[in-house]
Amino acid sequence: MSESRAFTPREVVSELDRYIVGQRDAKRAVAIALRNRWRRQRVPEELRDEIAPKNIIMIGPTGVGKTEIARRLARLAQAPFLKVEASKFTEVGYVGRDVESIVRDLADLAVNLITEEEKRSVMAKARERAEERVLDSLLPPTPGFAVESEPSETREKLRRMLRQGQLDDRDVEAELADGGGAPTLSLFTPQGVEELGMQFKDLMGGMLPRKTRKRRLKVPAALEAFSAEEAARLVDMDRVRELAVERVEQSGIVFIDEIDKVAVGADRGKGGPDVSREGVQRDLLPIVEGSTVQTKHGPVRTDHILFVAAGAFHVAKPSDLIPELQGRFPIRVELGSLSRDDFVRILTEPRNSLVRQYTELLRTEGVELEFTEDGVHAIAETAATVNDRTDDIGARRLHTVMERLLDEVSFDAPDLGSTRLRVDAAFVRERLADLVQDEDLSRYIL
Repeated sequence: MSESRAFTPREVVSELDRYIVGQRDAKRAVAIALRNRWRRQRVPEELRDEIAPKNIIMIGPTGVGKTEIARRLARLAQAPFLKVEASKFTEVGYVGRDVESIVRDLADLAVNLITEEEKRSVMAKARERAEERVLDSLLPPTPGFAVESEPSETREKLRRMLRQGQLDDRDVEAELADGGGAPTLSLFTPQGVEELGMQFKDLMGGMLPRKTRKRRLKVPAALEAFSAEEAARLVDMDRVRELAVERVEQSGIVFIDEIDKVAVGADRGKGGPDVSREGVQRDLLPIVEGSTVQTKHGPVRTDHILFVAAGAFHVAKPSDLIPELQGRFPIRVELGSLSRDDFVRILTEPRNSLVRQYTELLRTEGVELEFTEDGVHAIAETAATVNDRTDDIGARRLHTVMERLLDEVSFDAPDLGSTRLRVDAAFVRERLADLVQDEDLSRYIL
């Protein structure tokens, strides 16, 4: 992990506070886990491989911030991040996705992440090459004449005009790689269209000639297309793969949602036709413990990947997981349900707050929304009441309430022109009171 991303636990919590309300224990746990990675890189080398990541189980109802904490953490660390649902996997031997596909998908994400980083680092050179290609299209060499070693005066004049934007209205003919025309071939393995099929596609892609097609584009569009193509050519994909494997091994984060759905305590002894949930746990175990998984980018060791599991655990308990898997998740944090006061903070405090999102969305139509303090409290009260009476879906209830509240305004906004709308407690009651009072109706609409 680079020095630029060496956040202290306090800084990580502070950064998470900008987007997620409350849940201090969970934020502290992930902040410590992230800092421990930085610490591990600085211990003596003979001890470095012995220090395993402290995997985390987050326990809490839906909509309280479990996924968002892990996602924001990965973004903060610029780490490859993958969210999977435990209930989507099947035991080896059954048709469906096997758990090793987690590591393969994570490696693919890392390759894409590093490819973009490498492209940005070579973009200046790619832009120069793209400029030359645009000039070639604007001023093609005369047939039968040798290409001049020094740029002509006309070419340099065109270059100056191109950089000043004077040629932006001109059309050029651009010959670009055809991304959609390559033949594809999928091979079905016992786990579905997986690694063997992907490798075969790569092999065939390398043997067959690359298709190109000509398109007429405006000069700025051609410059962008040529820049992207030249940047891709300048990137050393072998180096990218090596860096990607290293990034996954040293800083990859896997978020396993619905881990409680594969716990077997609730239905132990009942049997049934479902694929063995205990089998899925046993398949997850080697990945979490540390093993080597073959991917098309090379073998990936999972010893130091951080796994964050999450579940509501309404029926099952963490102790219903198999003991070996429990032991691999030493840190357990409980996320509390959200209160009315939490909803008020969620509506107003985060940088991406719902109040700000709806205000900016409708401002594009010339409608200025003004949320008063009592209006925000009324929205929070409505969401908390509906959560109490029906299913508690946490902060996600705010989305349904806000959509219902502003339904008419969103529909009529293009016809309203420049107008100002005050969202106060009276406005909220007028729009939502009947729905909240009718419990059956609120179940379907809110």
